[in-house]
Amino acid sequence: MNKKWLGIIVLLILVASGLIYAKGKFTPRESWFNEGSTPVKKVVFEKGLPSLSDLIKGVKPAVVNISTTTVVKGLDMHERFFGPSNPANPFRDFFGNDFFDRFFGDSPKREYKQRSLGSGFIIDKEGYILTNNHVVEKAQSIKVKLSDGKEYDAQIKGRDPKTDIALIKINAKNNLPVAALGNSDQIEVGDWVVAIGNPFGLETTVTAGIISAKGRVIGAGPYDDFLQTDASINPGNSGGPLFNLKGEVVGINTAIVSGGQGIGFAIPINVAKNMLSQLKTKGKVDRGWLGVVIQKVTPEIAKGFGIKESEGALIGDVMENSPAEKADLRRGDIIISFDGKKIKDMDTLPKLVGSTEIGKKVKIVIIRDGKTIEKEIVIGELKDENMQLSRKPTTENYFGIVVQDITPEIAKHMNLKDKRGVIVTDVQPGSPAQEADIRSGDVIREIGRKPIRNVSDFKAAMKSANIKEGVVLLIKRENTTFYAVLRQE
Repeated sequence: MNKKWLGIIVLLILVASGLIYAKGKFTPRESWFNEGSTPVKKVVFEKGLPSLSDLIKGVKPAVVNISTTTVVKGLDMHERFFGPSNPANPFRDFFGNDFFDRFFGDSPKREYKQRSLGSGFIIDKEGYILTNNHVVEKAQSIKVKLSDGKEYDAQIKGRDPKTDIALIKINAKNNLPVAALGNSDQIEVGDWVVAIGNPFGLETTVTAGIISAKGRVIGAGPYDDFLQTDASINPGNSGGPLFNLKGEVVGINTAIVSGGQGIGFAIPINVAKNMLSQLKTKGKVDRGWLGVVIQKVTPEIAKGFGIKESEGALIGDVMENSPAEKADLRRGDIIISFDGKKIKDMDTLPKLVGSTEIGKKVKIVIIRDGKTIEKEIVIGELKDENMQLSRKPTTENYFGIVVQDITPEIAKHMNLKDKRGVIVTDVQPGSPAQEADIRSGDVIREIGRKPIRNVSDFKAAMKSANIKEGVVLLIKRENTTFYAVLRQE
């Protein structure tokens, strides 16, 4: 075979290879690229997304619209011109009281009716309806409209402002539709949910979404434990039900993030179920009480206390004659277990204590000086209390903290029975003290777990403190005490 024919044969082989490559048969090259990678599992919705129409038809009759009327006093003539009455009004100072009295006189405040809308759902055939407390708490009259258009007057049977839950009742002779109550503990992030309510007066509006998160704390109160959902919730949805795909109520739609989209919150239905009996019989909810002021165990505080995990609830103060004091709980104890349940963080404890039967003896586990100790405590009854203390300015400076000795005058002004410590009179912007949330009016009682009696003790403790590692301060603020960590990078 001469060279000419040999060249032609080689050329044909190369062309054939190119054709094969062009046809996409390059699996070996793909395998090289993906070598060592783990393919993502594909989720295929073979039947497509389900229709919610049958579900909605079944549950919608139990959802009601709530309208309330509240009588509100308007502003008098003076207040319309110059704002609400204020003895320190600069206009009043300039013109004098006689001028205002002669010109405006005792002009009466006009009353007007304020109407608002909300939602709710029927929970039994006797006509009991669950809704939000903020929907009905100030109402002079409450109207409930059923899905069939019938309207009834309603009365408040029980309210719990701390969880924003209210129980109202209508007297209806007909066989009322009832919403089934589910188990909100079983709901999972990613589960589909349906909200039905009265947003902006648009009756029985249906929206759908998923559970975005559980156990949300949004600053509404000590018993925050919200379900977060991206099902559209708007003003007027408050008090309405959040259903799972079984047609069971798993939450009470309550709040939204102002200016946000797809961020709504619902009270878990188990919270309401646990207090229904008290709302029906007593009209209110009695809660358990320990008598401690608690705070979060941050990594810095955990390090300052010589513990590995930043878990539990740190006791910043123990109230006099409280169940905690009687059980020998002390400032600086860290509660890690309550009645057999682990305390992962500070927010867990109030919910557990509040739901515990008054008078019940429970076991708690604490960490004290690095040792694990078990205590028994008899749960007391929570009652409204707390008095606000005043503040008074002074001077002396360390790490952005301005302090002074507590004089008899300051102690009297702030109602301080214990005069030990120093009082913070100023905090420099951008300082380590500001970063640690130390404020004017705070009393520093301990530094590095050592008592502080006066400014001299304060200076000595600060000079010897390893501020880069973080130093733990015991702070008294108003009627509570807590720990803060002062750190400088």
